[in-house]
Amino acid sequence: MSATIAHAALVTGSSRGIGLAIALDPADHGFNVAINGYSESEELDAAVAAVQAKGVKAVKVPGDISLLARHEQMLDAAEAECGPLTTLVNNAGISVLSRGDLLDVTEESYDRCMAVNAKAHFFLSQAFARRVVKRDRADGRFYSIVNVTSSNATAASILRGEYCASKAAAAMISKVFAARLSSENVAVFDVQPGLIETDMTKAVSETYRRRIEDEGLTLIPRLGKPADMGRIVATLATGGLPYMTGQVLAADAGMLVPRF
Repeated sequence: MSATIAHAALVTGSSRGIGLAIALDPADHGFNVAINGYSESEELDAAVAAVQAKGVKAVKVPGDISLLARHEQMLDAAEAECGPLTTLVNNAGISVLSRGDLLDVTEESYDRCMAVNAKAHFFLSQAFARRVVKRDRADGRFYSIVNVTSSNATAASILRGEYCASKAAAAMISKVFAARLSSENVAVFDVQPGLIETDMTKAVSETYRRRIEDEGLTLIPRLGKPADMGRIVATLATGGLPYMTGQVLAADAGMLVPRF
C-alpha cells in the first residue's frame, strides 16, 4: 500500500451481514470505505460508525444498485469522502421471492434476481472501470473488482432456480471483466460463498447444520461466518494473492469438492 494514499473501496450491500464484514476487514488494513445500503436506515448509519471506529474514513452511499442511472452518483459520493476508488466489491444480492417448484417461478422473481445479482454487477463494474482506466494509477496501490456471487453459480437448486441463473450470470461477468481489465492492471475475482450464517439463510440454517454434522456436506464441519468472507475479500483487495485474476474462490468449506 502507498504510504501516502489510502486504498478506497465501495462495498455494495454492506449495511449488515457479509457486506458489513467485507467493509470492516479492509478497514483494518487502512482502507477508506463507502458503505451502501438499499436506503437510508439506522442500520446503515451503524455500519458507517463501525467502520469509522477503525480509524479510517467512511461514508454512507444509500441507493438501489438495480437503478443503473444512480451508479455514477454513487461512485461520485464514495470518492468525494473516501478519495479515488481502488476497489469495487459487488456484494449486494437478493434471493427469490419464494422458494418452490421450478415450474412455478414467476417472471417477476426471475427479473428481480437478474436485475440485482447480475445486471447491476455488470454495469456498476463498467462505471467503476471506466473512471479507473482514465486515471494515472502510478500510485503504488492495488486495483481490483471483487464480485461476491454464490456456490449456486455452479450448484443447481431447483427450489430457487432463478437465483442460480442470476449467480451463474454474475460468475461470467467476473470472467469477462477480468479479461478486459487485465491489460489495465485491474484484477477481478469471483468469491463464491457456500453456506454462510446470514439473515438470508436463517430459515434453512438448522437444516444445513444437520447435514454438515450428520452427512459431511462440507469438508470443514461448520457453517461459514460473515467474518470469513471479510478476511477473504480483504486478502484479495490488498493484493494478497498476486499473479492472479479471473479466478473463482470457492469459499464453501469444500462443499463442492467432487467426492466418491
